[in-house]
Amino acid sequence: MMPLTFANAGKENIIKKVGGNPETRKFLENLGFVAGAAVTVISEIGGNVIVNIKESRVAVSKEMACKIMI
Repeated sequence: MMPLTFANAGKENIIKKVGGNPETRKFLENLGFVAGAAVTVISEIGGNVIVNIKESRVAVSKEMACKIMI
C-alpha cells in the first residue's frame, strides 16, 4: 500500500483505504474516492495530482493525495 502521490501517471490503481479526519474522508468520498474504486493519475505537478475517477477528472492537493492509499 502506498499514497496516491507515488502512483505512476497513466496506470490504473485501486483505492485500498482513505485516511484523514472524518470530514476529510467524507469530502473525498463525495468526490468518489472510496475503497475499491479505480483511480488513474493523469498528471502530477509538485505533488498535486489530476486524476480520473468515476469518468471525471478531479484535481487533488498533495495533502489530500497523501491520505488516499492505493
